Amino acid sequence: MVCLAIKAGGRAVFPEWKALFAEFMPQLDVRDWYDPHLDLAAVQYALVWEPDPGRLAQMPNLKAVLSVAVGVDHITADPAWPRHLPIIRMGGEETATQMADYVQWAVFSLLREAPRWHVAQQERKWARRGTPPTRLSTQTRVGVMGLGSLGAHVAQRLVQAGFQVSGWARHEKRIDGVICHAGQEGLPAFLRACDTLVCLLPETAETRGIITYDVLAQLKKPSGFINVGRGALVVEADLLRALQDNTLHGAVLDVFPTEPLPETSPLWQQPGVLITPHVASEASRAARARYSVSVIQALEQGQDVPLLYDPDRGY
Repeated sequence: MVCLAIKAGGRAVFPEWKALFAEFMPQLDVRDWYDPHLDLAAVQYALVWEPDPGRLAQMPNLKAVLSVAVGVDHITADPAWPRHLPIIRMGGEETATQMADYVQWAVFSLLREAPRWHVAQQERKWARRGTPPTRLSTQTRVGVMGLGSLGAHVAQRLVQAGFQVSGWARHEKRIDGVICHAGQEGLPAFLRACDTLVCLLPETAETRGIITYDVLAQLKKPSGFINVGRGALVVEADLLRALQDNTLHGAVLDVFPTEPLPETSPLWQQPGVLITPHVASEASRAARARYSVSVIQALEQGQDVPLLYDPDRGY
C-alpha cells in the first residue's frame, strides 16, 4: 500500500485531509506528519507546507515531495532537503482559476480607482469626480510578467475580459491573443507598452529584486502594478518612490518579503495601495487532494508529471 504523510494546516485539519484522500484514492495509506508513532521508513510521498528541517531526509523510502502551495521555497529552505527527490508544485484548475479571478479583480480595481474609493469610505467621503472614467478595458494594455502555468492562464483570462495583453518570459512563448516578449532584449518593449504590470514570476536568483524603479519607470505613466509572484521580487523602496512621484498611480500587493506584513511597513499608509494577505490563489483542500492524487497515481505508473521543480531554474 502506498503511504502518504501530510503536514498542511496543522493537526486539527488532518481528519479532513484523511477523509478527502479516502474519497479520491481509497487504497492510499494516509498518515499524520505529527503522529509520534509514524514509521518514517513507510512514507513514500509527503504533502507538506514548511516541513520541519531535516524531517524529509529521515524518510529513507520517500519517492517525491508534493508542495501544498504553488511555491516550493518553504521546502527548499530546509538545508537538508533530499536533492535527489522530485518536488511537485501545487496545480490544478482551481488554483489557476483563483489566480485569474484575483488578477482580473485587481486590474479592474486599479482601472476604476478602487484604492481612492477605499480611502474615501474610511473617511466617510462621497468621492465622486466631475467626469466619468475615461480609460476603458479595451484601451488598456496589461502586461503579465511570467508566463508559466499560472501566468498563461491569467493572460488568457485578461484577453477574454477585453484587455489588450502582453506577456514576458525568459524564453519564447506563444499564447493566443497575447503579444509575447522574451529575454532581457525583449523586456524594454514589453514594459513601454504596459498600462498595468502584473508580476507573476517565481523567485529565483535571477528574479530576486527584479522590480526596481528603473523597471517601473519604463511603464506608461502613470501605471498600475500588481504583485502576486513573490515579495522578494520587488525592491520596496523603489516601489514607494514610484508611487510617491506618480510613476505609478496605484498598486495591488498580495505578497511580501516578510509575512504578515509588519505594522511598521510604510506600504500600509501609502495612498493608492491595496494590500491583501497572500490570498490570490488558495485552492480548497478538496482540489489540492484531488490534484495530489493525480500526481501520485502518475508517479506510481512511471509517467511524467507537470509542475516539476527544477533546481537549476529555481522553480
